[in-house]
Amino acid sequence: MLVGVRGALEAVGSDWVNVQVGGVTLQVSVPASSIAGLGSVGEPVRLHTILRIQNEQPVLYGFADAGSVELFGALTGVSGIGPRSAMAILSELGEDGFRQAVASEDVVALARAQGVGRRMAQRVVLELRGKLPDADAGSPVLAAAAGTDAEAIEALTALGMTLADARQAVAGLEMPADAELEDKVRQALMAMGGG
Repeated sequence: MLVGVRGALEAVGSDWVNVQVGGVTLQVSVPASSIAGLGSVGEPVRLHTILRIQNEQPVLYGFADAGSVELFGALTGVSGIGPRSAMAILSELGEDGFRQAVASEDVVALARAQGVGRRMAQRVVLELRGKLPDADAGSPVLAAAAGTDAEAIEALTALGMTLADARQAVAGLEMPADAELEDKVRQALMAMGGG
């Protein structure tokens, strides 16, 4: 599972970026609402990612923060909402706007996203109302940890570990708080018998 990329921002489009990662350039689909915050071409960038296969082609979706990854996952869990529709909604509304639209049942705002009609917007509200964290609450994963601990928890849950097990595994590590993410994930997997 590819859960993140870190490298130099090489090119920027309307809803994608190219990131050079050690001699390889990856094209990553990103919400249009977050492109401005990624920095200028040539600057370092870090994205949380989800890899999906569409029409037998791998597509890498990237997000500036873990909260957007959670929202993307929640959206694609709604029946009839695929990755393109989920990205269209996050591009149109942004993370906070999307949460607020669902909380306030603002079907009109959701339906403004490209390719998302009124029925699909109503389905999003129906299936996600009350299930998303408040806009001010932030990511529930990040609420219990900071720094690379939070990133390690996210990586472990992306690998299929439950949130409770991931938190327990990271909390039990005898490593400095600023230890490398990869080391923390490796040690947590070994401690839980998965490595």
